Amino acid sequence: MARRKTSFRAIPASKRPTKVAIYIRVSTVRQADRDSIPMQRKDLIAYCQLILGTDNYEIFEDAGYSGKNTARPAFQYMMEKIRKGEFTHILVWKIDRISRNILDFAKMYEELKLLQVIFVSKNEQFDTSTAIGQAILKIILVFAELERMITSERVTATMISRASNGQWNGGRVPFGYSYDSSTSQFSIREDEAVVCRKLKDLYLDNKSLVYTARALNADGYKTRAGVDWTPTAVWIIASSPFYAGIYRYNRYKGTENRTLNPEETWVMVPNHHPAIFTMEEHAAMLASLKTNSTYVDNPVGRPHTTDNIHIFQGIAYCGKCGNKMVSTPGRKHADGYRPSNYSCPLHRKSNKCDNATVNDMVVGEFVINYILNMLNAKKTFSKINTPEELQKRLLTGSTFSDISSIDENGLNEFFNLLSRYGSDNSYVFAIKKPRKKKATVNPEIAALRKEKEKQERALQRLQSLYLYSDESMSEKDYIIKKNEISDYLKSINAQLGLMNQEPDSVLSDEEFIKQASHLLIQKELKDRKYIYYKNLATSVDSEILRTYMETILDSVYVTDGHVSSIVFKNGLTHKFIYEN
Repeated sequence: MARRKTSFRAIPASKRPTKVAIYIRVSTVRQADRDSIPMQRKDLIAYCQLILGTDNYEIFEDAGYSGKNTARPAFQYMMEKIRKGEFTHILVWKIDRISRNILDFAKMYEELKLLQVIFVSKNEQFDTSTAIGQAILKIILVFAELERMITSERVTATMISRASNGQWNGGRVPFGYSYDSSTSQFSIREDEAVVCRKLKDLYLDNKSLVYTARALNADGYKTRAGVDWTPTAVWIIASSPFYAGIYRYNRYKGTENRTLNPEETWVMVPNHHPAIFTMEEHAAMLASLKTNSTYVDNPVGRPHTTDNIHIFQGIAYCGKCGNKMVSTPGRKHADGYRPSNYSCPLHRKSNKCDNATVNDMVVGEFVINYILNMLNAKKTFSKINTPEELQKRLLTGSTFSDISSIDENGLNEFFNLLSRYGSDNSYVFAIKKPRKKKATVNPEIAALRKEKEKQERALQRLQSLYLYSDESMSEKDYIIKKNEISDYLKSINAQLGLMNQEPDSVLSDEEFIKQASHLLIQKELKDRKYIYYKNLATSVDSEILRTYMETILDSVYVTDGHVSSIVFKNGLTHKFIYEN
């Protein structure tokens, strides 16, 4: 099992001050769970004090989340803090509070061992600091893994047998075909087959996946999903024997992180269904693909993949057309560092957008130093009296030398935000009055942000009322009201320019200040005036750096090789006005 990389050098729990992460999860599907959180909290705090002998704990609660996987906000936040070395123990009511999926639990446990964090389950008396606790847990995990492997082998054998008999094992019906489940037969879908033949002719003529995709898009052809063609979509059709009437099965091992099985184990059934391409045409396209430099090391497998982690993937957007930018590996440097390139998909597919490709040494250098300047401005805010003085602090450094100003709405919003939350690092947010005169913000934006904060508070009160109030509130009423507030919040977030509009993923202003200051890479940024992104990217685990960016950034817009605006997770938007 691959272990998650981490830059935290584990110190044995026995040599660290004891601090316990108490994790509580209930599902609101069962009405009995209304009393479960207070009960779990009370018992686990008592266990922490009496058995583990400490009052140093932090509670993480996920209310209304299933245990079928670990995609829960409080759990993920707890794990982030554990990876930073903040806890020595995890304490839960029962193992299934972490996950009902034993494989998810095993993966988490492997990471805890790597970080040398002790796992304790109160009801099952699992304490992995003891030999018996570790032994029992390992026995359970061994049998769970054995059961999974046996089941997997049985399923695989059955599916291979079906495929050998010409039976389709399901999946997405290939473009160009229809499938009749009543007769278990494929037939050619002529409106899509026309596009397949056009694709084949284009590729055999020019031998270029990129050119073929652009030509199809220029002629107005779309995929079944109604989107433009990409080189990868072209590759799938050009390389697949399905279009020559051959059903191929068992090519890959597993469904995630797939690897190729030996070719002699593949199931190949010729004349399985009507063909769109002749065998000669299929062979000619395969021969061209094998000589294509992008696919030379992977001639019959899946499209070219990379182990690179693109720090701004899903965050970088085209500043001209608004599309999410495509991430690809850049050229490797002499020292082994490989940056990521970000380009507009419309430019790659059809040249409809002329925005230039940019790499993360440009984007990263800008973003990390802007965040650094924000943190330094927060520390010294007592000496900053006007938005103009704040702007000067934010644009400190050679990276920002060609920026003339920051759009005043975003600048003034940040000035007011710092006024509300002070300049120290104690995270005390009890200041009722701004220490400085408020800066003027567009009334419409100010009203939206005020309404956003109001609805966020309403959502918190609603959940507290449902879970903890003595006055009964039905689950139906709770869900209806929660959905109303959530939908309203989505519309507000959209108007504020947030691309990720889910209310649960949008930080409040208070949390934004906390998260921005809570840098796992704080050691790298502490007392620094400037950060060289390449040095940072090579000294900090790339997964951690990407997680940090995703935590506080909603989107980064890039125009002509420059960062044109940054949207933070709390809806704060900073637009940059360049001199030229």
